[in-house]
Amino acid sequence: MLTGGNLTTMVDTPFGRVITAMVTPMHADGSIDYDGLQRLAVHLADHGHDGLLVNGTTGESATTTDEEDYACVRAVVEAVGDRVQVMAGCGTNDTEHSTRAAREMVACGADALLVVTPYYNKPPQDCILEHFRLVAEAGGGAPVMLYDIPGRTGTALSTDTIRRAADIPAVRAVKDAKGDLFEASRLMTQTDLLWYSGDDVINLPHLAQGATGIVSVVGHVAGARYAEMIAAVDRGDLSRAREIHRRLIPAIDAIMHVSQGAIQAKAAMKMLGVISSDALRMPYRQGPPEHQQRLRAGLEESGLL
Repeated sequence: MLTGGNLTTMVDTPFGRVITAMVTPMHADGSIDYDGLQRLAVHLADHGHDGLLVNGTTGESATTTDEEDYACVRAVVEAVGDRVQVMAGCGTNDTEHSTRAAREMVACGADALLVVTPYYNKPPQDCILEHFRLVAEAGGGAPVMLYDIPGRTGTALSTDTIRRAADIPAVRAVKDAKGDLFEASRLMTQTDLLWYSGDDVINLPHLAQGATGIVSVVGHVAGARYAEMIAAVDRGDLSRAREIHRRLIPAIDAIMHVSQGAIQAKAAMKMLGVISSDALRMPYRQGPPEHQQRLRAGLEESGLL
């Protein structure tokens, strides 16, 4: 199932199975390092990934411009578009903005789209469903993954909304960062949606109950390990999958629990020599030295450094 650390796809998915939500490398002045972005994309493609997400939250999409977002998609497609599926985040809390972004991301070469629940303005469920429909239509048939993350958006997708969204032709998957494993299993039973863990802490539980794959932050450092975990679950070797999960706990803890995931993931990529700068845009900034000390210790304990 694995060749050179890469996962051989076992299910029909237009997104890939091991997907990392990429950081966006930046120069010290905050401008985007597109060469660094391409180096990062190649590194991830070389280390277990068959899908990449550009312009997600981990990519600091809240502080990048539309023009930068489109340029990032073009750069990643140019670097690895013949090797992995490239998904682009296009969701905002403005439907017109999101539909325009969906059209442009596809025109820039994105294979698929990630659409988050509209945040802050907290629309009711019927409005969310219509938002998804309009954005999916604007994508011209490109596969769409919905992103359910109530901790950031303030609104969880209801089970009924997800069921109804499954009837939108382009909607093919859900990135689940809600953490309700029972509802996830119910919806996997009741719909043909592909399910993706959107929380590295519970990747294994999601996979063990039938999720297709993961959309990860820790995948920056553990893509090949996650590919091996998915392969182990596929062949029914839960003992091996648990072993991999447990070995990764220190790295997951260091990236996801010491500070913000995007901050620590970018620091990890610089620590590993993949990117040359761990600069961020405010309101993110690198934390105190002890954060990187804990990051280094976590990566070393997981055998990743």
